[in-house]
Amino acid sequence: MSFTHEKHGKALRTKSVLNNVGDSQDFLLLFDVHWDNPKSDHDLLTRHLEEAKERDAKILFGGDLFCVMQGRYDPRRSRSGIRPEHDTTHYLDAVIDTAVEFFAPYAEQIIFIGHGNHEASVSKNNETSVIDRFAEGIRQYGGSPVVGGIGCWWLFGTCNKNGTRKHMTTAFFHHGSGGGGPVTKGVIQTNRRAVYLPDAEFVFTGHIHEKWQVTTVRDRINTNTGEFYLDEQVHVCVPTYKQEYAPDTTQFHDILGRPPKPLGGAWLTQTYMGRKKTKATQHQKNGGVVIKNEIRFTDGSYG
Repeated sequence: MSFTHEKHGKALRTKSVLNNVGDSQDFLLLFDVHWDNPKSDHDLLTRHLEEAKERDAKILFGGDLFCVMQGRYDPRRSRSGIRPEHDTTHYLDAVIDTAVEFFAPYAEQIIFIGHGNHEASVSKNNETSVIDRFAEGIRQYGGSPVVGGIGCWWLFGTCNKNGTRKHMTTAFFHHGSGGGGPVTKGVIQTNRRAVYLPDAEFVFTGHIHEKWQVTTVRDRINTNTGEFYLDEQVHVCVPTYKQEYAPDTTQFHDILGRPPKPLGGAWLTQTYMGRKKTKATQHQKNGGVVIKNEIRFTDGSYG
């Protein structure tokens, strides 16, 4: 199945060719992998990456792919927070080189790599971009990832093989911010984001290591007919691959009484469902083309 992706202005634009009813395209959304942290679950991550490769799913990283907290200028550095293979005099080089080697088998699947607060901290303190350096390494293995900032618009479209019957869905990526909240788990942020992201049909975030999906129904107006219609904005918080919970230790996470966190990523599946005929007075979007965009969280691992 044909697929293209590119930088379009300041947005990521993708196009999936879905020719027949039932044709679909999968995406694997990964936030807060913290790949170089000893607590990152590489077995779980590998299982999901292998599944993505089998399904020809495209992979998007939403920030904090790396932890990179063990540099000389990072006050959070700790001997227990570094993997043996990265404990060298060229710490950042070792992290990037081994990460490129790890992700090389999936290079052609990776289409987007965003920044998180961890990578931004390295850029500030060490004057180098680990994300840009990692992306360049992935390109050496046949990948062509678009590099984003802490946030990025994603325009993911579909068409048939002739380039007609087009459909476009709008999404906003942001790594996330704040502490999440032990009670609200960050869900309160959906109302704030809905105010300043009126054009987004999906809002994908991470950072707080939580897992949830919240749908907001909106009242809209068709300016041509004067009729109102309802649509949805879906907010998705993608979890992490780093499990820090260990109450039998004296680690920072447990001293603060923080709970165990959900692990994994999220699948987004686009499926062509056909065309929908509407009355002239009804709102018709995308020429009546119906695309089902389904979110499903990956399995976790709590062994």
